[in-house]
Amino acid sequence: MTQIRQFRIDVPQSALDDLKARIKAVRLPEKETVDDWDQGIPLSTVRDFAAYWADGYDWRRCEAMLNGYPNHLITLDGVDIHFLHIRSPHGGARPLLITHGWPGSVLEFMNIIAPLTDPADSADAFHLVIPSLPGFGFSGKPEVPGWDIAKIAGVWDDLMRALGYDRYFAQGGDWGSAVTLEIALQNRGACAAVHSNMVIAAPDPATMGDLSGLEKRAMAQLQHYQAKESGYSSIQRTRPQTIGYALADSAVGQMAWILEKFRTWSDCDDSFSGFDRDALLDTITLYWLTNSAASSARLYWHSFGQMNFDPIDVPTGGTIFPKELFQTSRRWAEKRFSNLIYWNEVDKGGHFAALELPEVFVDEVRACFRGQVL
Repeated sequence: MTQIRQFRIDVPQSALDDLKARIKAVRLPEKETVDDWDQGIPLSTVRDFAAYWADGYDWRRCEAMLNGYPNHLITLDGVDIHFLHIRSPHGGARPLLITHGWPGSVLEFMNIIAPLTDPADSADAFHLVIPSLPGFGFSGKPEVPGWDIAKIAGVWDDLMRALGYDRYFAQGGDWGSAVTLEIALQNRGACAAVHSNMVIAAPDPATMGDLSGLEKRAMAQLQHYQAKESGYSSIQRTRPQTIGYALADSAVGQMAWILEKFRTWSDCDDSFSGFDRDALLDTITLYWLTNSAASSARLYWHSFGQMNFDPIDVPTGGTIFPKELFQTSRRWAEKRFSNLIYWNEVDKGGHFAALELPEVFVDEVRACFRGQVL
């Protein structure tokens, strides 16, 4: 069942009409009792986004944008995998697999496709393969347990081989980083090098008495995550089905659940500076239209708290963004990655690097893989 099929997105108008009606019929809670985001996304922000979502937002624009690229489906291990496959016009372009996380999607990468596939310097050209994680977007929803990051990594390797790429690079952030590093860990022989914008490596206990500035920031952000940001993950890793009922029934609930993460995990202010409002709602609408709340949350049930920190010897590069949730220093990373080919710490940006700072993201990917041969 590895036949590759063309796929076109065509959401029924009835689904869009139903979404609009649900937004307008929303029942909201009372205003928070604080003047910041400490209790969650403020009521005023939700009202503002919901009003625009109902009467100003246009899904058909997003749909046309996605359909402007080659969309495909392939059945692997009994699950349909949706992916974009954009081949570069440049001879000698190298295959690059890019994986998103939660609450992300293939939409994060819309602004990096053109510069990576058709750069001014053909030496920087890539053929891009951008899949939707199982249970996310237009990919199928696994009906049995077992779809953890290790399984997905194997399926991703199968996907690249099915496309005829017996050697390729891989890149990822968030869960995409976990999958990408797992591909390197499994090292089946096809993946030549990887890059992560959320490098997963444990702090080195030997450094605790002499932390660098970045390491102090990393420890502070980890403590903040555990104290203030981890509630969503506790729910999704223990009760993905239960939260799925609430989010599958309330469009505005689904919006608030995701929108808060765009704000608190990014290098932006309360007005979402640096983000395009339509781009944020594109991702939220995709989750809603595909009813992906429960199925995407199950990835936490499968894999959260079970991250593998085993050594990796596949060539690896990392870019550290200052507002990233989980950070590591080069000396911590070197304890896990024996072949660290690239490292950079940039001065701005957060968790959704390709969406926040596409030009920086592109530069980092190019710098990592420049000179690497397949």
